[in-house]
Amino acid sequence: MRNLILLPLLLMFVAPPQNTPAPQDGSSVVVLGSKWYKSRQVLEKLDPIASTTAPAMIPENKNYAKNARQNNPTGALDPNDATIDGRHAALEKINEEARSPSTRPVDGYAYRAKIQNASNRIIEIVFWEYQFTDAAKPSIMTRRQFLCGVNIKPAKDKELQAFSVSGPSDVVSVEALANKSGNALQEKVVINRVEYTDGTIWQRKDWNFGEIRLSYRRAVGTPWGTEMCRGL
Repeated sequence: MRNLILLPLLLMFVAPPQNTPAPQDGSSVVVLGSKWYKSRQVLEKLDPIASTTAPAMIPENKNYAKNARQNNPTGALDPNDATIDGRHAALEKINEEARSPSTRPVDGYAYRAKIQNASNRIIEIVFWEYQFTDAAKPSIMTRRQFLCGVNIKPAKDKELQAFSVSGPSDVVSVEALANKSGNALQEKVVINRVEYTDGTIWQRKDWNFGEIRLSYRRAVGTPWGTEMCRGL
């Protein structure tokens, strides 16, 4: 009887440890978990649209005077501001700023991915995507790509946090909707590119940076606030 009690205890010590996730494609980044959900984010108000009214043809706008005005010291009064059109545009801008709230709520989706730095270098930038594949038709896939500015030291974890107005899938097949198991979409987080503080870069072989070049320029074209990631 005593031997039967000791046997399970011995098995507990000799049981092999569980396998930990491995980095993807040699990226030295381990994806520990992911999730997405509907969310609402408060965005800062955009600058009012500038008036497109052509300036009045006052003497100061004729070529000679206009070219001479370019040499005026910084802060000099623009003659256009004193015209009727200029005063009207200024009043419109004041009224627009008064009517518009400083922030505005936007409904969208939050995307999360917890990753671990399995290298001996500090990760500075991560390009990643949340993939959604139609379970009935694997050829149908939606990708939500993000760029994140991070500082992940070796062997440390971090949760990447991104927001997008676009949902998990643009198109879902009829077969997937008819799937009563509830698994119409298969989810996967993929690391596309990793940039380290020492200047080295790792990039996934079948990922092309040129495909997101324009969206990358838009993402880095304005100063970043408190957000960690921006959509591509």
